[in-house]
Amino acid sequence: MKSCFVPPPLQPGDRLRVIAPSGTLRELSAFQAGIKIWQEQGYQVDLTSGFDDRWGYLAGTDENRRAQLTVALQDQHCRGILCARGGYGGARLLENWQFPDFDPKWLIGFSDVTALLLSFYQQGISGVHAPLLTTIAAEPDWSVARLFDWVEGRSLAPLKGVSWVGGQARGVLLPVNLTVATHLLGTAIQPNFEGMILAIEDVGEAPYRIDRMLTQWRMTGNLSKIAGIALGRFSQCTPPANIPSFLVEEVLRDRLSDLGIPIVADLPFGHDGVNAALPMGITAYLDGEQGILGIETDYRCCLK
Repeated sequence: MKSCFVPPPLQPGDRLRVIAPSGTLRELSAFQAGIKIWQEQGYQVDLTSGFDDRWGYLAGTDENRRAQLTVALQDQHCRGILCARGGYGGARLLENWQFPDFDPKWLIGFSDVTALLLSFYQQGISGVHAPLLTTIAAEPDWSVARLFDWVEGRSLAPLKGVSWVGGQARGVLLPVNLTVATHLLGTAIQPNFEGMILAIEDVGEAPYRIDRMLTQWRMTGNLSKIAGIALGRFSQCTPPANIPSFLVEEVLRDRLSDLGIPIVADLPFGHDGVNAALPMGITAYLDGEQGILGIETDYRCCLK
C-alpha cells in the first residue's frame, strides 16, 4: 500500500488538455457544456488533436489515442488532463507501453478512465475519480464545487452513505469502476490491494455478472487484502426480465459481507447520478458505524 504524490494545486489561468482515451464522442452538446464549466472557472482548455476521431466504438486507433495521451503528458504547459468520456478502450493504450518522462499533472475522469487512473497510481501520481467532460454539466453545484475544491488545494468534506458492516478502517483509497478494475487483475496495472479502501461502482451489469466479478476477486485472494469497502451507485444493474435472479444489492451483500471489514453503501458516486470526486491513492477513512467515507482532511499532508 502506498500513497501517491498529489500534483500541485491548479489555479485559474492554468492550461488543461482534453483527450479522448476511450470511446468515441457520440454527441457534442454535453461535451461542450463540460468544457464551458472549466472555462468559466478560469481555465484554458485545449483540445488535443484527434480527440474527435472515430474507429469503430473507439475514439480513433490505439496509436491515435496513445498519441493524445503522450502529447498531454509531455506538454510542459499543461497542468491537467480532462478526459472527454468513458466507454471502452483505455486499457488498450497500456498494452506494451511505457510512460514517457513527464511532470506530475492532474488526470480527471471515471468509468473506463479507471485504467488510466490506476496506471497513474502505479507511477505514484494521484488522479481524481470524478465527472468526465460529457457528464459534469449534469452534476449538482456541490459536486462540481467539490471537484474544484480538491484540484485547487482545498479539503474535501466526508461523504455519507449507509452502514452495511460496522467497524473502522484507514488506508489508501482506490476508487474504481468494478468491471474495468476486474479486467486488469493479474496485469501490470493491478496495484497491491493490501490495506486499501476499495471504492467501487458500475453501470449496466446484470446481477450475475457482478457476482461473477466479485467471485473472481475472492478467488484471486485480492478481497482478503482489503481494509474496507465503499460502495457507490450500481445503476442499470437490474435483473433480466422473466429470468430468476438476485437483486444487485443481494449479490453485493452476499459476496462482500462475510469479509470481516467495514462496508459503507449508497455513497454518492458513480454513473447516472451524483458523482462526487474521490482522489486516487490518498489516505482515507471508512466509518462503518456512521456510514462515512472521509478523505485526509489536510490537503497539504498529501503533497511531497
